[in-house]
Amino acid sequence: MAILTELNLYPIKSCAGIALREATLTSAGLMTEHIYDREWMVVDARGEFMTQRDHPRMALITPRIKTETLELRAPGMLRLEIPLGLPDPEDEKTIEVKVWDDVVTAYDCDETTAAWFSNFLGTSCRLVRFHANAKRFANTKWTDGVEAPTLFSDGFPMLVISEASLADLNNKLLAQGRAALPMNRFRPSIVVGDIAAFEEDYAESFSIGDAKLKPVKPCPRCPIPSIDQSTGEFGPDPLDILRGYRANARIDGGIAFGMNAILLEGEGQLLRVGQEVEVSLAFE
Repeated sequence: MAILTELNLYPIKSCAGIALREATLTSAGLMTEHIYDREWMVVDARGEFMTQRDHPRMALITPRIKTETLELRAPGMLRLEIPLGLPDPEDEKTIEVKVWDDVVTAYDCDETTAAWFSNFLGTSCRLVRFHANAKRFANTKWTDGVEAPTLFSDGFPMLVISEASLADLNNKLLAQGRAALPMNRFRPSIVVGDIAAFEEDYAESFSIGDAKLKPVKPCPRCPIPSIDQSTGEFGPDPLDILRGYRANARIDGGIAFGMNAILLEGEGQLLRVGQEVEVSLAFE
């Protein structure tokens, strides 16, 4: 039986994640202590999203969830505390922000927070939070018409990768005398062990307890896997290896690694590392 081996939450898009032993499963992705995956995002002066693709030092911004705040740390910076409570409606400041082709309303965090991020990243930017009344959905072309909500993710609420898929890549890297890579280079939400390499590509669903996830779209890979998440610097790029055997016609020849997934059943279910995962294959 397959096993759930990792749960990762990324409170701020493209910043460091938090490894969890358990997390609540929602249609918008993983959640813990009422903090959702990619609930915050860094935007530039035009309100457009920023990621490690252009600002690899974002990997060094490390969040920690405390009782009333999200604590942020980064090298050379004082700690920053972001309130977890939503602003009062009469006090809230909002901004229209853009994630790929989607424009949504977000809470605009304060000037102190903007200065902290701008100083660390070396460019004018702000931190925003997904507005309680905002709505954003995954592309229904891939979800078979299911309206799957997501916050500031690239496009889908969850990303599933198997341990064996990474092991397969690392074996190829080692065979060329290159270093193996950790899973955090690929920023999955859910990692599954004890299945075959790339079996997630062919899964019709993953059942974990009373919850059912459906993989819907191969994840096309950008340069982020070439960024060392511990240094915020570009390191050896695995995409040249992946290009040789992971080009996928479903995403116009893009390099696929991992599967974007949506929730079909089990809103509010608690997932725990070590749980059994039942994998239903599409060709069974």
